[in-house]
Amino acid sequence: MDRVTAFAPATVSNVACGFDVLGFPLASPGDEVTARLAPSGVSIDDIIGDHGRLPREAARNTAGVAAQALLDAFDERRGVTLTIRKGLPLASGLGGSAASAAAAVVAVDALFGLRAPQETLVACALEGERLGAGSAHADNIAPAVCGGFVLVRRTHPPDIVRLPVPAGLTAVVVHPDLEV
Repeated sequence: MDRVTAFAPATVSNVACGFDVLGFPLASPGDEVTARLAPSGVSIDDIIGDHGRLPREAARNTAGVAAQALLDAFDERRGVTLTIRKGLPLASGLGGSAASAAAAVVAVDALFGLRAPQETLVACALEGERLGAGSAHADNIAPAVCGGFVLVRRTHPPDIVRLPVPAGLTAVVVHPDLEV
């Protein structure tokens, strides 16, 4: 396999009183990241849907930083080239930086057959979130990687608890065309 594409959904965080600790994913929209083998390092060849606003330099992009963190965690010397398709509006409050980071680690994990545990995927995606949000909080990363309604007990090392979702629970997200 020479390329893998992963999808990570928009997320709702800061649920009720759970500031930075409770979150859940939406079915859509979301971001897609395609990872392809490269001789070394991490590079980004294209970002689609950002209107040129996001950095193409991997060390300044949440997906690039997260991918590099995963490669470093496994002492992987081969490299990866990423293509990012932004399905989430920038600065929307729906976890766009987390979605790109989460999709990147899932795609890179599958491409290299690393079989990283979810805690490792979350930890590596958090490095991208640290860049994008200014701090490493997992309320968007954990639901994007793990799915379901999640409680973040601890960020470092990640301690994520999947909570039961009541049958019939429906969430409606109204999103005006507004940047936060």
